[in-house]
Amino acid sequence: MTGNDRALVDRFLDMLAAEAGASRHTLAAYRSDLGRAAADIDGPVSGASSQDLSRLGERWSHLAPATVARRSAALRRFFTFLIDEGVRLDDPSAALPKPALQRPLPRVLDEDEVTSMFEIASSRAASGEPTALRNLALLELLYGSGLRASELTSLPRGSIRKGQPFLILRGKGSKERLVPISSRAETAVEQWRAHVPAASTWLFPSGKGHLSRVRLFQIVREIAAEAGISPQRVSPHVLRHAFATHLLANGADLRVLQSLLGHSDIGTTQIYTHVDSGRLVEMVNARHPLASRHR
Repeated sequence: MTGNDRALVDRFLDMLAAEAGASRHTLAAYRSDLGRAAADIDGPVSGASSQDLSRLGERWSHLAPATVARRSAALRRFFTFLIDEGVRLDDPSAALPKPALQRPLPRVLDEDEVTSMFEIASSRAASGEPTALRNLALLELLYGSGLRASELTSLPRGSIRKGQPFLILRGKGSKERLVPISSRAETAVEQWRAHVPAASTWLFPSGKGHLSRVRLFQIVREIAAEAGISPQRVSPHVLRHAFATHLLANGADLRVLQSLLGHSDIGTTQIYTHVDSGRLVEMVNARHPLASRHR
């Protein structure tokens, strides 16, 4: 990447951080994708022509479709920035490869399997042992509130208060959303918090910081294994999917689900309509006015 390109990419990333609230991980991914594109173009990205970009399809043919889509998206956004800044007058991004992507269906546990995990966690917590109380609180918040792993592990000590049925959470892209806290989760958190040092910043402390996502992953899989469920089928994200799918199966509105999950795009939430398509067809047959008239 040339010096001029590097300066423009730095300005572009500063814009993403300031205006879009992009995380350090996201910014690093953009920088990497733009750097690799420059190497594949064998010239400055900022000055790339339509012909330069059209050749990327062949050079990226060995990559997974999702990787190609991500790199193309990074370049499109970069060119939009260059036009907004007056660096370029034309947008060559129409020549970028457009791989056909099929969003994979999420892995989901059925309600009986989740119940089995809770039975194990609850029986361990009945002993009053602090680690078991912590694990039950983690499970209640993962499945009962649909938190992301990073959101859960970094919860402040006082984020969940007795009598307050929700918390305001800052999630992806620094977007705030209301997250429901069930009475079960509130009780589990209260029992665990009695063992959290008063000086701790975090609800789930570990060492000098908070519980890591890796450790959360291990805890969830350990509980699954004890419940007789293959650990390979379970992760914190799978429990978040279960939260969404089971809510939808029990009548939750898709827009409400979008808000609870913190999805900026309803298309992301609609994946759950494919997971539970059988129930949706059943609901239309049972409740649509024309269906009842036919009967």
